[in-house]
Amino acid sequence: MGLTRTKAWQALAQHRDQIAGRHMRELFAADPQRFDRLSARLDDFLVDFSKQHIVPETIPLLTQLAHRRNLAAGIARMASGERINSTERRAVLHMALRAQRDYSVDGVPVSDGVRATRMRVAEVAESIRRGDFAGATGRRIRRVINLGIGGSDLGPRMATRALGRYAGEALSVAYVANIDPTELADALRGADPHETLFIVSSKTFTTQETLANARAARAWLAAALGPEQTGRHFFAVSNNLVAAQEFGIDPARCFELPEWVGGRYSMWSAIGLPLACAIGAAHFHDLLDGAREMDDHFLSAPFERNLPVLLALLGIWNTNFLGAGSAAVLPYSHALAELPAYLQQLDMESNGKSVTRDGTAVGCATAPILWGGPGTVGQHAYHQLLYQGTRKVAIDFVVPVGDAGPEQEALVANALAQSAALMLGKTEDEARQDLLGRGVDAQEAARLAPHMVCAGNQPSSTLLFPSLTPRQLGRLIALYEHKVFAQGWIWGINSFDQYGVELGKQMARALGSGATRNAGLDGSTAALMREIDTLRGRGA
Repeated sequence: MGLTRTKAWQALAQHRDQIAGRHMRELFAADPQRFDRLSARLDDFLVDFSKQHIVPETIPLLTQLAHRRNLAAGIARMASGERINSTERRAVLHMALRAQRDYSVDGVPVSDGVRATRMRVAEVAESIRRGDFAGATGRRIRRVINLGIGGSDLGPRMATRALGRYAGEALSVAYVANIDPTELADALRGADPHETLFIVSSKTFTTQETLANARAARAWLAAALGPEQTGRHFFAVSNNLVAAQEFGIDPARCFELPEWVGGRYSMWSAIGLPLACAIGAAHFHDLLDGAREMDDHFLSAPFERNLPVLLALLGIWNTNFLGAGSAAVLPYSHALAELPAYLQQLDMESNGKSVTRDGTAVGCATAPILWGGPGTVGQHAYHQLLYQGTRKVAIDFVVPVGDAGPEQEALVANALAQSAALMLGKTEDEARQDLLGRGVDAQEAARLAPHMVCAGNQPSSTLLFPSLTPRQLGRLIALYEHKVFAQGWIWGINSFDQYGVELGKQMARALGSGATRNAGLDGSTAALMREIDTLRGRGA
């Protein structure tokens, strides 16, 4: 039976109709214990969802949908190493990368290899940080540049910035993803070839952008060190070690990425080598420990108190029943400025699908458009749309409490004020009374009041934790990983392939090679290619 035809889905639709006309102001006024009923935690990591447009009775109806869709079985199948990535016939075992217990795929243990790689990553990272690892001319490495894109870039890049206060001064770590040479040029500005190390991170070692940047980096090194010395300044992380070695990277400097690790779930593997270089092996292991704590919670907590499952169900409620076409992630920490970009890939590449695992149409909306940025900057930009626009947007406020101090207090106060104001809104009468209280005459107050009305009722969750440590960041990222999986499972889609992305790559390769320059192109693309030739001076 299709998802939308299940009794659980129909019960939610009926429930939505019953509470749709009730403003969240009314819901709070009617239930003094609303926060206690509609929040959950993993010790000091709290998720408050009392500002979601729900009542306590909504949660059992949502968890009933999860049970109807056999989510518990899906979780168990993932943890057992079953090949739940059905299209690519792969297991999905990123939890094994941070686990203490053993994992297997088709009965073959994989955890010994994981532990060996983890130890080797730690050894290499600490050797580089201490200055023991030398370049071709014997000088210590002072700059590490990761060359990757997508899952080989966004996670480590985000975490390196988020945990910047744990980095030392002797080593800088940069990331290059864009095929536009400007990003590589920016990363190389002020760098010394004798003291620069590149990590080529590519699961397939065929990604166009990454290989273009790797070739440019090799040419930059060769100009200063000579072609025969460039290999001393490269590491590789890939599932295609043959291609990495053909590129010229010593097998001793290659880390194998297991095929059961998806790119956007790979930060915990050797893909995290640049992050380990930046923050040190001990802090990298703390990150893994935090993620494992969230894994254990996800695997064991009842759905009614399970943080990833609750976030997944609330996302389905907002997307499929309340009509929220987008979701905003608003971290109130400048260190988490890269978090929305990371979550865009995690969420939209995983669940931006229109067919189920058996190839039939989903029949409902799937992943919302995810966007966001750090508070309080966004308050002076897109928050206007949240307050007075015509679109319903589901919001996650991510709030590390941090140390006591006036600036931190102001930051946290802004986060709480925004979530409260977006929920409460302002009526026309309140706007008029506010104007009169500021000395505006009655006629002017009546004229201006309609322009100050805010509807409120914007649904939000607040994720609150003590401070932005490696352990808490690990929990946060694992929380969203599992939320995405749970949502995808309930929708019935495979969250672990990305064939749409591959179509764009194929077209780019064809256009770049010139093979289709004059044949098989649509009218717009053919005309644009002619314009490009003209602009480059090659046209008639």
